[in-house]
Amino acid sequence: MSNAWKIYILAIVSFLVGTSENIIAGILDKVAADTGISVAAAGQLITVFSLAFAFGTPILMALTGRVGRKQLLIYSLSIFVIGNAIAAIIPGFGFLITSRIISALSTGVFVVTSLTVASKLAPADRQGSAIATLVMGFSTSLIIGVPLGRVIASSYDWKLIFGGIGILGILAIFLIIYVIPSTTGEEPVPLRKQLALLRQPRIAIALSITFFWILGYSIVYTYISPFLLQITGMNEQGVSIGLFAFGIASLIGSKFGGFSTDKWGVARTLISGMLVHAVVLLSLSISAHSAVIVFPLLMLWAFSAWSSGPTQQYYLISLAPEASGIMLSLNTSILQLAMAAGAGIGGFAIEQISLASISWIGAAGVAVAAGTAAVSLGLSRFRARARSRIQLEEPQRTAPN
Repeated sequence: MSNAWKIYILAIVSFLVGTSENIIAGILDKVAADTGISVAAAGQLITVFSLAFAFGTPILMALTGRVGRKQLLIYSLSIFVIGNAIAAIIPGFGFLITSRIISALSTGVFVVTSLTVASKLAPADRQGSAIATLVMGFSTSLIIGVPLGRVIASSYDWKLIFGGIGILGILAIFLIIYVIPSTTGEEPVPLRKQLALLRQPRIAIALSITFFWILGYSIVYTYISPFLLQITGMNEQGVSIGLFAFGIASLIGSKFGGFSTDKWGVARTLISGMLVHAVVLLSLSISAHSAVIVFPLLMLWAFSAWSSGPTQQYYLISLAPEASGIMLSLNTSILQLAMAAGAGIGGFAIEQISLASISWIGAAGVAVAAGTAAVSLGLSRFRARARSRIQLEEPQRTAPN
């Protein structure tokens, strides 16, 4: 089997673990009703997942740095199967929380390790495409996995989803065993070195863009199913179709973001995308009761939100090209922290204000991200011009009189 096919197999497994992470947002109301808790409380399943992912993944990757990459893929998938089995078999909200923590830790390790393996399997001039293929597999879970999960949860029992994911996880382990070659571990990057970059103001500001952007996104997306059901008045079929359309638009938006960054640059793509994102969320709060208006707004929201992803990653790498791996790892952790905070803030807003309020609160978060991006990129341009001016003046200073 060619290495290209091996990378595609890793992408398929990434789709599986991505579905396990994202599916909760699509079935949140079902989980809440079955476990006898509020929708806001159920939303904290996303909070604990994201917190475990954000804090646990860097620590586990540092501790397992010398473990062979193939073995680490197998170990992480084995734990992933256990996490999903707990959700499917053992009743009770407490065990569901435990399941999400276990799944988060195993998902984080698998995602980071699979990116490393894919880059080693690909030729030197195709490593970027290999990583993009894996990211595409993970994000495709929004397009297929989440709406499909909604359909299954509506027709049968939501626990069947996690049971099915667990069974597919076992098949994925055998695929990894027979398809992926063994590779040696790597020298672990100390957490101290990973966190040292945060002391640089321009990097800290740039990472705060990720935080506020995903914060605003998560406040709304975490509770999108009950929002569409209760506020917009969609039926089950309408919600499933809406989630499917959302996933398709997110994929197109991600592709457009990469194209726009190459053609028009980081500043235009990032700031304009986030401004559109904020305006769309604000429009959702105004037009929440009209399904005819909300449906296209959902697609525009997904398109604008996901267009910022590749652009922000490119911008972060450009700030520290010598530490691109650490930058992307930090960005992933910040993203998960923002997801956790968004789920918590959204749950608080639902209980203290109203379900309809999450859209304008989310819009405020994204607006802060757009403003932060404008400041960060403005400072970067100022520094670039200052360096150019110094370089031009230097020959004049050293020239003989």
